[in-house]
Amino acid sequence: MIRRVLPLLALGLGLVALPGCSWFSDWDGKQSSLDAERRVAANATYDNTPEGLYAAGVEALQARRFAPAADYFDQIERDHPYSTWATNAKLMSAYAEYQRNRYTEAIGALDRFIQLHPAHRDIAYAFYLRALCYYEQIADAQRDQRPTEQAMAALQDVVNRFPDTAYARDARLKIDLARDHLAGKEMNIGRFYQRQRLYAAAIGRFRRVVEDYQTTNHVPEALHRLTEIYLTLGLTEEAKKTASVLGHNFPGSSWYQDSYALLVDGAPASAQDRPGLMARAWNWVF
Repeated sequence: MIRRVLPLLALGLGLVALPGCSWFSDWDGKQSSLDAERRVAANATYDNTPEGLYAAGVEALQARRFAPAADYFDQIERDHPYSTWATNAKLMSAYAEYQRNRYTEAIGALDRFIQLHPAHRDIAYAFYLRALCYYEQIADAQRDQRPTEQAMAALQDVVNRFPDTAYARDARLKIDLARDHLAGKEMNIGRFYQRQRLYAAAIGRFRRVVEDYQTTNHVPEALHRLTEIYLTLGLTEEAKKTASVLGHNFPGSSWYQDSYALLVDGAPASAQDRPGLMARAWNWVF
């Protein structure tokens, strides 16, 4: 449910607008008139005119019948490619495909829209929706992370191109979640190597979390895991240095308490197998 809110807010503005009026670009700071939207759809004659097809697509979207909605908007492009409705129909079709979880089709439509209409008033929304299509394909931390990397690149593109928009604000939040997701992947692999006593490989993974994902919630655990491994290998000074970094940056962390206990008397780490806060939040949301 959470992941659909922002696109739906934007769509509500698009449904009421006629060509020549502002669409999704009005999302930031304005409210849509849903009553007017319904009147447009209710009074329309659904014939093969671009107006009729567009109204039919709007009504289908309102009823959450996304497949026929996409068909109506696509038909405008096929039958009336030079009408004033055709450009808007491209974006509406992409949104309908997004709602159907047909992300490849939506991305293809958005790429064409961006290429053909780079100065369109709703170009920011097109880039944002394209980024969401990648973002929705992020799997759990056990799987291939290429979609996560693609999503981060697309979201960063939104931030770079449209830094002062609501789209950029939401993109920044999603980038943070995506980065945490990538860090979680590194942690999973590192823990596996640690359990298999492949300590050099585990150290490489945990160091990458510390160095490349410093703003994520996985860093305290990564430092603790490094402390554990160094002690296991008899590298006491390295363990002390790592625990010191952990204590300096995260003094209230349970991971620091566990590292301190290990250094003092070799006590077992009570938080050793507990996932971090962001990991639990990610699993709850997705």
